[in-house]
Order: sequence, then structure tokens, then C-alpha cells
Amino acid sequence: MTRARAAVLAALESTVEPLSAAGVASRMAGACDQATVYRALHHLEEAGLAESFVLHCAMHGVERYYAATSSPHRHWFHCESCHRFVDLGACRLGGLVSELERERGLRVTRHTMYLTGVCGDCAARE
Repeated sequence: MTRARAAVLAALESTVEPLSAAGVASRMAGACDQATVYRALHHLEEAGLAESFVLHCAMHGVERYYAATSSPHRHWFHCESCHRFVDLGACRLGGLVSELERERGLRVTRHTMYLTGVCGDCAARE
């Protein structure tokens, strides 16, 4: 693993919420350019060390977010007002996924869930 890839992975592992490529780059304090960050994220995802999801945000547009796979699988709430992620905790969809697999003859290998709306703090300010 290159130093840049290791640094990108360390940035993902050191955060409690998913990061965009720009978010990773800002945590790296100029250690590498944004193109290198994108290449490293792609490599880490291909190697199974990171996972990503695409977020459609009314205020910020469409962006891909990354998390290290060394962390437990999580689900997220995204506030469209303050652009903050709220950790919804460990996955609670296991039973539903198993039921769908049995009912429909599926084999689910991974899933992503995030909820979007307005957090309590922003709702109180509105």
C-alpha cells in the first residue's frame, strides 16, 4: 500500500461519519492532491477497505461519501439544512434482509441506507 493510500485510509478510519473526497482531502492537510485522493479512494474501495454511497442532497447536489470497512456497518441520517450526518447506529436491517432473501430467492451481499431530512437542531431554528 502506498503512503497516500494509507493516509486516505487513516483519514477514513479516524472519523465518526462518512466523508466526501473533498472531506478526506481537507483532513490530509496537503499531504496529497485531490486527484490522488480520488485514486486512493477508488483503490481502497476495490480492495474492500472502504465502501461508498451516493447522497442526493437538495442543498449540495449529488456527492459520493466514503467510510472505512474496518468500522461496523452503520446507517446515517443526513440533514439537508446543516449538512451534518447523524449516526443511526449499527445495522438493524438484518432480519428484514433475511426475510426478503427467503421470500424472493435473493442473496443480498451488501446494502446502504441513509435517511435525509432536517435534524432536530435545524428544525428548532426554523
